[in-house]
Amino acid sequence: MAKLEAKDQSSKIKVQRSKVLNIVGARPNFMKIAPIQREMLRRSDEFLPLIVHTGQHYDAAMSESFFADLGIPEPDHHLEIGSASHAVQTARIMIAFEQVVLKEKPDWVLVVGDVNSTIACALVCSKLGVKVAHVEAGLRSGDMSMPEEVNRLLTDRISDLLLTPSMDGDENLKREGVAESKIKFVGNVMIDSLFFSLERSKNSNVLEELNLTNKEYAVTTLHRPSNVDKRETFAGILNALREISAKIPVIFPAHPRTKARILEFGFDDLIKNSDIKLIEPLGYLDFLRLYSGSRLVLTDSGGLQEETTALGIPCLTLRENTERPITIELGTNQLVGVDPGTIKKSALEILENPDTAAAKIPPLWDGKTAERICDALLDAKK
Repeated sequence: MAKLEAKDQSSKIKVQRSKVLNIVGARPNFMKIAPIQREMLRRSDEFLPLIVHTGQHYDAAMSESFFADLGIPEPDHHLEIGSASHAVQTARIMIAFEQVVLKEKPDWVLVVGDVNSTIACALVCSKLGVKVAHVEAGLRSGDMSMPEEVNRLLTDRISDLLLTPSMDGDENLKREGVAESKIKFVGNVMIDSLFFSLERSKNSNVLEELNLTNKEYAVTTLHRPSNVDKRETFAGILNALREISAKIPVIFPAHPRTKARILEFGFDDLIKNSDIKLIEPLGYLDFLRLYSGSRLVLTDSGGLQEETTALGIPCLTLRENTERPITIELGTNQLVGVDPGTIKKSALEILENPDTAAAKIPPLWDGKTAERICDALLDAKK
């Protein structure tokens, strides 16, 4: 336990700060950890936060640049794990992270989302008897073929504090037999980052560099193995995007793994003979400026389903299920699957109807979730 000594007029008072290891590994983690880290630093009399970057995403455009874009310090520990199979990557993270925990002796380890870094670090803490808080707990797609679903379920099972972004998360956890005392509805911390960065993103020149006009283009992102590793599925999605691009330009920042599949399957010619513009991954502020100015987003990302809902941007989710049903129930998201005809039909309906989407903000998606997370950690100490 780290200690801070503070003086008042009459005596010395020892104030115990909670040492917290905030874990980041993959691109979505940065947006979730950033507001929490900033809030903990603001409350330096209560928290001593350290950032541990596992290096699960090792491309500079997808990791290191995010620290500058999101206004948080460089990591205190960088494990530099890099890419590997799920098993190898998880094992490497566990081996390296165990040494960090033994050295730092934290009061809490805070993990976010559903990536391999999340379950790996939670497992280490479970074995060492260190308390784990899981941000974005309780989300369920119901699809156990998704590695992320396995990570979510296992992380929730071994965490001490489950911080949920929406009320369906609470209900899922209760249905699974989790004690209500461990569950805390705090809201969506991704929206904290969105609101914090939205004005700053307007300084980005990405639209000018890509020769784009506000609300006159679409954005797509694809990275899930079920979409990009199966040649027939990926071909169908790209053919739908090609037809959509005949109506509106489609900007496609390609994850390195996705780009590798495009080349492997010989899809580069298909893309070149269309108005799909394949570009390199963008930093957070550039990407925020790009999709916040779009007419339509087509994605298999969980985070974009949430952010487009908060911004009132129509979103088509190219998956058969989603762990974020609130974005469909209250927001602007539609679950359309991977059938090319359905994707094209849904996109054209949106493009032909400018009033398709209206901003419907779910409860506690208000930019103050990091404050509630910190309060929950302190309450759990009592």
